[in-house]
Amino acid sequence: MIRFSLVCEREHDFEGWFRSNDDFDKQKKRGFVECPSCGSHKVEKALMAPSVSTSRRQEKMALAMGEQQRQAMVQLKALADKMRENSDYVGDKFAEEARKIHFGEADARGIYGEATIEEAQSLAEDGVEFMPMPTFPDDRN
Repeated sequence: MIRFSLVCEREHDFEGWFRSNDDFDKQKKRGFVECPSCGSHKVEKALMAPSVSTSRRQEKMALAMGEQQRQAMVQLKALADKMRENSDYVGDKFAEEARKIHFGEADARGIYGEATIEEAQSLAEDGVEFMPMPTFPDDRN
Protein backbone atom coordinates (compact mmCIF):
# COMPACT_ATOMS: atom_id res chain seq x y z
CA MET A 1 0.00 0.00 0.00
CA ILE A 2 1.17 3.51 -0.80
CA ARG A 3 0.14 6.61 1.13
CA PHE A 4 -0.29 9.72 -0.99
CA SER A 5 -0.60 13.27 0.26
CA LEU A 6 -3.51 14.75 -1.68
CA VAL A 7 -4.94 18.22 -2.22
CA CYS A 8 -8.27 19.30 -3.71
CA GLU A 9 -9.08 22.33 -5.85
CA ARG A 10 -9.94 24.27 -2.66
CA GLU A 11 -6.50 23.45 -1.24
CA HIS A 12 -7.73 21.05 1.45
CA ASP A 13 -4.89 18.67 2.32
CA PHE A 14 -5.58 15.01 3.14
CA GLU A 15 -4.09 11.55 2.67
CA GLY A 16 -5.19 8.44 0.85
CA TRP A 17 -3.95 4.84 0.70
CA PHE A 18 -3.72 3.09 -2.66
CA ARG A 19 -2.33 -0.20 -3.95
CA SER A 20 -0.20 1.61 -6.51
CA ASN A 21 0.12 4.80 -8.51
CA ASP A 22 -2.05 3.20 -11.22
CA ASP A 23 -4.69 2.36 -8.60
CA PHE A 24 -4.84 6.05 -7.61
CA ASP A 25 -5.17 7.07 -11.28
CA LYS A 26 -7.97 4.53 -11.92
CA GLN A 27 -9.91 5.51 -8.79
CA LYS A 28 -9.56 9.21 -9.62
CA LYS A 29 -10.77 8.65 -13.19
CA ARG A 30 -13.83 6.75 -11.91
CA GLY A 31 -14.64 9.54 -9.43
CA PHE A 32 -13.83 7.51 -6.31
CA VAL A 33 -11.24 9.96 -4.94
CA GLU A 34 -13.00 12.72 -3.03
CA CYS A 35 -11.95 15.46 -0.64
CA PRO A 36 -13.28 14.59 2.83
CA SER A 37 -13.65 18.28 3.68
CA CYS A 38 -15.63 19.61 0.70
CA GLY A 39 -16.49 16.57 -1.44
CA SER A 40 -14.59 17.83 -4.50
CA HIS A 41 -13.47 15.21 -7.00
CA LYS A 42 -10.81 17.55 -8.41
CA VAL A 43 -7.98 16.01 -6.42
CA GLU A 44 -4.27 15.88 -7.22
CA LYS A 45 -1.26 14.35 -5.52
CA ALA A 46 0.60 16.89 -3.42
CA LEU A 47 4.35 17.18 -3.32
CA MET A 48 5.66 14.72 -0.73
CA ALA A 49 8.99 14.71 1.03
CA PRO A 50 10.55 11.24 1.23
CA SER A 51 10.40 9.51 4.57
CA VAL A 52 13.90 9.59 5.99
CA SER A 53 14.94 7.70 9.08
CA THR A 54 16.84 9.80 11.59
CA SER A 55 18.47 9.02 14.89
CA ARG A 56 15.57 10.64 16.71
CA ARG A 57 12.69 8.23 17.16
CA GLN A 58 9.22 9.45 16.24
CA GLU A 59 6.56 7.10 17.47
CA LYS A 60 3.35 9.01 16.85
CA MET A 61 2.05 11.77 14.67
CA ALA A 62 -0.04 14.33 16.51
CA LEU A 63 -3.15 16.14 15.33
CA ALA A 64 -4.32 19.24 17.14
CA MET A 65 -8.05 18.82 16.89
CA GLY A 66 -10.79 21.34 16.53
CA GLU A 67 -14.45 20.42 16.96
CA GLN A 68 -14.82 19.07 13.39
CA GLN A 69 -11.79 16.82 13.80
CA ARG A 70 -13.06 15.61 17.18
CA GLN A 71 -16.44 14.71 15.65
CA ALA A 72 -14.77 12.94 12.73
CA MET A 73 -12.56 11.01 15.16
CA VAL A 74 -15.60 9.88 17.16
CA GLN A 75 -17.30 8.72 13.95
CA LEU A 76 -14.16 6.95 12.74
CA LYS A 77 -13.74 5.18 16.08
CA ALA A 78 -17.41 4.09 16.03
CA LEU A 79 -16.98 2.72 12.51
CA ALA A 80 -13.80 0.84 13.46
CA ASP A 81 -15.53 -0.59 16.56
CA LYS A 82 -18.50 -1.74 14.46
CA MET A 83 -16.19 -3.37 11.91
CA ARG A 84 -14.37 -5.24 14.70
CA GLU A 85 -17.66 -6.31 16.34
CA ASN A 86 -18.81 -7.88 13.06
CA SER A 87 -15.52 -9.58 12.19
CA ASP A 88 -13.35 -12.41 13.48
CA TYR A 89 -9.94 -11.55 14.95
CA VAL A 90 -7.26 -13.71 13.31
CA GLY A 91 -4.15 -12.07 14.80
CA ASP A 92 -0.92 -12.36 12.85
CA LYS A 93 -2.55 -14.91 10.51
CA PHE A 94 -4.44 -12.11 8.71
CA ALA A 95 -2.65 -12.42 5.35
CA GLU A 96 -2.94 -16.21 5.31
CA GLU A 97 -6.64 -16.18 6.23
CA ALA A 98 -7.52 -13.31 3.84
CA ARG A 99 -5.86 -15.19 0.99
CA LYS A 100 -7.80 -18.39 1.86
CA ILE A 101 -11.09 -16.45 1.83
CA HIS A 102 -10.18 -14.73 -1.44
CA PHE A 103 -9.41 -18.02 -3.19
CA GLY A 104 -12.47 -19.83 -1.76
CA GLU A 105 -10.48 -22.10 0.56
CA ALA A 106 -12.30 -20.73 3.64
CA ASP A 107 -15.81 -19.42 4.25
CA ALA A 108 -16.30 -15.77 3.30
CA ARG A 109 -16.50 -13.60 6.40
CA GLY A 110 -15.13 -10.37 7.80
CA ILE A 111 -11.76 -10.70 9.50
CA TYR A 112 -9.21 -8.38 11.07
CA GLY A 113 -5.72 -8.80 12.44
CA GLU A 114 -2.14 -7.79 11.81
CA ALA A 115 -0.03 -7.97 8.65
CA THR A 116 3.44 -6.81 7.75
CA ILE A 117 4.00 -4.29 4.94
CA GLU A 118 5.33 -7.14 2.79
CA GLU A 119 2.24 -9.27 3.47
CA ALA A 120 -0.04 -6.33 2.63
CA GLN A 121 1.82 -5.70 -0.63
CA SER A 122 1.55 -9.38 -1.55
CA LEU A 123 -2.19 -9.40 -0.80
CA ALA A 124 -2.70 -6.32 -2.98
CA GLU A 125 -0.73 -7.92 -5.83
CA ASP A 126 -2.98 -11.00 -5.58
CA GLY A 127 -6.09 -8.81 -5.83
CA VAL A 128 -7.24 -9.47 -2.25
CA GLU A 129 -9.42 -6.59 -1.07
CA PHE A 130 -8.55 -5.24 2.38
CA MET A 131 -7.97 -1.93 4.11
CA PRO A 132 -5.91 -0.66 7.03
CA MET A 133 -7.89 -0.35 10.26
CA PRO A 134 -7.27 2.68 12.45
CA THR A 135 -6.31 2.10 16.05
CA PHE A 136 -6.96 4.49 18.88
CA PRO A 137 -5.18 4.89 22.22
CA ASP A 138 -7.91 3.07 24.15
CA ASP A 139 -7.83 0.13 21.66
CA ARG A 140 -4.47 -1.01 23.06
CA ASN A 141 -4.47 -2.85 26.34
